Amino acid sequence: MKTIKRRALILSALAGVTLAAGCGNGINSRGSDRIDARVDATIQHMYRQYPNTQDLANKASGMLVMPLITEAGLGFGGGYGRGALRVGNETVDYYSSARANFGFQIGAQQYAHVLFFMTDGALQDFQSSSGWAAGADLEYVFSDRGDSLAGDTTTLTSPIIAIVFGRAGARIGATLEGSKYSRIIP
Repeated sequence: MKTIKRRALILSALAGVTLAAGCGNGINSRGSDRIDARVDATIQHMYRQYPNTQDLANKASGMLVMPLITEAGLGFGGGYGRGALRVGNETVDYYSSARANFGFQIGAQQYAHVLFFMTDGALQDFQSSSGWAAGADLEYVFSDRGDSLAGDTTTLTSPIIAIVFGRAGARIGATLEGSKYSRIIP
């Protein structure tokens, strides 16, 4: 019985990731040039919408920019996106983000997010890992308004700060979720 439940959980999570991948997140758009163009556009949009993030970026040791994460779920779900790690305004690596979740949920959404590595140690830990899972050392700031984001980013002291913005779609519920960032070759 446990094997059947485990298989059902894995298959449901994979179905959610597959569904999410088909929602136009660029999974079929191979090539570093295309990822870099999307990353550049995302950074410029973030700076226009939330001007204080430029100060945050100037203080950061590096940024992981995920231009488009697509999530979908009905009970079980998942998400996927690709982006680039920038250090000193230069791309040094490409990463994917895969998410799996379960709980009471229905819907789909897309959004962008940027991880700001505020210390050299946090950036080095991220780069040296074979696959990095978002954990307790990550601070999230969710905002659709630039003024509320400004107050938060100046007072945060976490070694890694995630800014989530540009949300579209509808997804409601309460879930347990895990995320993993993995280095890719586009």
